[in-house]
Amino acid sequence: MLEECGLDYEVHPVDIGRGDQFKAEFLVLSPNNRIPALVDSNSDGKGDRDDNLIRLFESGAILVYLAEKTGQLMPTDTHARFDVLQWLFWQMAGLGPMAGQLSHFTNYTKTRIDYAVDRYSKEFNRLIGVLNNQLDGRDYICGDYSIADIACWPWMRSHERLGQSLDEFPHVQRWFEIVGARPAVKRGIDIGAALWTAGNLDDEARKRLFNQTAASVSEQVDKAKE
Repeated sequence: MLEECGLDYEVHPVDIGRGDQFKAEFLVLSPNNRIPALVDSNSDGKGDRDDNLIRLFESGAILVYLAEKTGQLMPTDTHARFDVLQWLFWQMAGLGPMAGQLSHFTNYTKTRIDYAVDRYSKEFNRLIGVLNNQLDGRDYICGDYSIADIACWPWMRSHERLGQSLDEFPHVQRWFEIVGARPAVKRGIDIGAALWTAGNLDDEARKRLFNQTAASVSEQVDKAKE
């Protein structure tokens, strides 16, 4: 999104496998101890904050903010605007969580749980079918390229790792290739690849990433303060 909008920005890697997400300075930005987070020091925000910085977590909120800040990739017409927003929320409520759970049970659990893999595989497949129907007769999800495409496209990049072919979804396959060919998308992928540090998770990283509770998060935060 930042590359598409042509905004100047600085990347700050957060090593979630080593607990950077529990550091106090990051929790100020992202109280849910998840990435991404954004700070805009060049905002025109007015409010009760002395510094007028915009601090955001949750990718959907970040996308909406950047679209409204730049006047790009989000229509202003009411009908078209909410068409984009409903597909953005569809990704946040459905495609992302289901693909994420499938990835967890497919790629990260030490013991395969057939029911979980089957349940999330079918739901991921169903959701791709929904997207395929929406893309019938249009290049992008809402007609013109928008934050809905930006939100949904990355989840399709993992389709092979998730055991799902796009052969049965020709409209999604075509859209996946069209979006992937965009210069800004290619630049974003390259930047992300250079920062990728996940690799094979060791036991310590697993403890930080999976099966956290309120108590265990508090313990991680306390350790980060030491």
